[in-house]
Amino acid sequence: MWTKIAKFRSTPMPMRKLMLEALVYLAWARFLKMLPFAKVSPTLGSYMAETSYDLNRDQKWQGVQVSRALHRVSGHVFWETECMVMGMAAMKMLARRKVPSTLYLGMRRNQAGKVAAHAWVRSGAFYVTGAEEIEQYTVVGKFAKN
Repeated sequence: MWTKIAKFRSTPMPMRKLMLEALVYLAWARFLKMLPFAKVSPTLGSYMAETSYDLNRDQKWQGVQVSRALHRVSGHVFWETECMVMGMAAMKMLARRKVPSTLYLGMRRNQAGKVAAHAWVRSGAFYVTGAEEIEQYTVVGKFAKN
């Protein structure tokens, strides 16, 4: 535990603040995931719309930093932070910075024939969360936030 605290303290202050923000939004997103999706979906953005792949340099940098903070924090919390939780937290953090992003919802059948779902977030051409295995999923929904 002390090594984790020491590692956090040695992290530059801007990233520490971002990590604390990520902690708050991961908790917020985990709470939202417990609610019916029909209640949550209107807050996610414009349904079946996508944001542009073109961002300015500062917006690209913000997306990378948000991604780093979320991935650093998500492994150290006691609640589930799988794809949908990470995606909703990323969308909120990017929206606070006025960085456009799109949340994608995908489905596929796994090898056992069961349906598997996945969520990922793209900002510009950069995948902020959930980029692993996205080519295996068929997009069934998307939400754009400008």
